[in-house]
Amino acid sequence: MKQLRAIIVAFCLSFGVDALAIAPQGADAGAGCVECHSKVTPKIVTDWQQSKHSQMGISCDACHGSDHTTSTDTAKTKIPTPETCAPCHETQVAQFKKGKHSMAWASMEAMPTIHWQPMALTEGMKGCGACHKIGIKSAEQIVTLQKEGSRFGIASCDACHTRHTFSLAEARSPQACETCHMGFDHPQWEMYSSSKHGVRSELKQLKIQTEASAAPTCQTCHMQNGNHEVRTAWGFLAVRLPMPEDKQWAADRATILQALGVLDPEGKPTARLEVVKAADVARLDQASWQVERDKMLKTCNQCHSMDFARQQLQYGDDMIKNADHLMAEAIRIVAGLYKDGLVPKPKNYAYPFPDLLTFHDAPTVIEQKLFVMYLEHRMRTFQGTFHSSPDYALWYGWSEMQRDFTEIKELAADIRRTGHAATASTGGQ
Repeated sequence: MKQLRAIIVAFCLSFGVDALAIAPQGADAGAGCVECHSKVTPKIVTDWQQSKHSQMGISCDACHGSDHTTSTDTAKTKIPTPETCAPCHETQVAQFKKGKHSMAWASMEAMPTIHWQPMALTEGMKGCGACHKIGIKSAEQIVTLQKEGSRFGIASCDACHTRHTFSLAEARSPQACETCHMGFDHPQWEMYSSSKHGVRSELKQLKIQTEASAAPTCQTCHMQNGNHEVRTAWGFLAVRLPMPEDKQWAADRATILQALGVLDPEGKPTARLEVVKAADVARLDQASWQVERDKMLKTCNQCHSMDFARQQLQYGDDMIKNADHLMAEAIRIVAGLYKDGLVPKPKNYAYPFPDLLTFHDAPTVIEQKLFVMYLEHRMRTFQGTFHSSPDYALWYGWSEMQRDFTEIKELAADIRRTGHAATASTGGQ
């Protein structure tokens, strides 16, 4: 009956028909839930009552099942997954599954250091998991999470469409992205909000700009026409294949791929390449990169000339090239210390080479400095450029990369002089 109701409601939504009158709900569908939760969790009921779901007759049991009926059997409550939303939102769920947000959980799980963090951060969804929970989880992963006590981190759609209003207006606002896309290595919100795009958007929300004014939001550029398949040309790591024609840039990118464990020190693909493919954090062929670049150019062309748009995106590419050269030089310095036996190579890595995916908890100061240079300052350099944020591109990005490089050179010289690498626990002393 619930599946039939969902199909009918989806049909009604597509044609603007009022489903309340015709959706087969049963006389008391959800009534008991509302009566009880109006006393126990009243704001949840208020949010639901404001929602399109409530207006269209989608009651609590459609998403949460009907097994939970008393205060003693709350564990029987079903927590929605994308599959729950699919009967009514088939297009959006299909798009979401093809995009990078759906891979967020897989990419977090692929990071070796995530399993070394305090359980309160991972299981409590207070660290990486708080945002990466938007990613799809397998049935086995959901069972494991629930056994570990994480019953509420398995949904995905509600990361943007906050329960229980599931508001379109909220999800279309740039602030919907702020929780996850800000801070250490995800400061896109700060970049965007300080850019002219973000400023105009804020002025529009304040009614200083008119509704007709051009004021791009995050969704304008990254979810064109409401497409939930969110991805970018360069990917999260700003590395791609094939290699560029520029020989120096090709050598620098190869060094970075080696430090990511995608290539071995001989330049041959490793098993980790499959992990990168699965997590979809890099563009690994020209076609997949080009299709995303063309989509972005089309979006930019709504407000700018095509020549201007191409020039601005080229600036971003050139900034990656400059950042890659500085980054590769720093990686080679640390690799040299491994080669000469002055710094012990990472225990969990087969090669005498930096492994940037495990450096979050690296034992020495110079290794941690290299990690921060890559995952924080290099990220801010190229993402700040693409987001048109001068402050992030220069001061929080490029300038910090130069400072990192200088410190890495000085630390390496000191290690070669003393034969000793300062550990993180000594604070560099």
